[in-house]
Amino acid sequence: MQKATFPQQLLLDAFPETVTWHQAKEGNSWFWVEASAIEQVCAFLKTNETTRIDMLSSIAGVDYGAEADKMEVVYHLYSILKAHSLVLKVALPRNTATGILPELPSVSAVWKTANWHERETYDLYGIKFTNHPDLRRILLPADWEGFPMRKDYQEQENYHEIKVKF
Repeated sequence: MQKATFPQQLLLDAFPETVTWHQAKEGNSWFWVEASAIEQVCAFLKTNETTRIDMLSSIAGVDYGAEADKMEVVYHLYSILKAHSLVLKVALPRNTATGILPELPSVSAVWKTANWHERETYDLYGIKFTNHPDLRRILLPADWEGFPMRKDYQEQENYHEIKVKF
């Protein structure tokens, strides 16, 4: 089956206030989605007859560091039936000054696999997903301090009397 081109104007017309298109010089492209709209956009992509996005391939966090005070969540989506793929990105404030974790709505009600991807993103980057059915650490112990993929992460010296740094 040949890869199809995603009908980008359909999504832009459906969400004119919360979705924008970005075409990079290298040929990569994606949609920027406002955090508040991510669940509605994903539900639309899954149920719309033209898009039929039936697979969430991955969710990844990106940390631009404390100075930039910016994080992103990147969604890679695919339609098996329509043979097209797309990338969604959500920009979030890092909240360095306040210490409050960045958050956005969960898409686990749209795709069940998001449950695990969101837990991993929470565990490693400290990005909270509201309305998630079970948002707790998945890779690290529940009492681990910090989020290891953040640029300002400081490794613990000891964990339960076990030396962490070697």
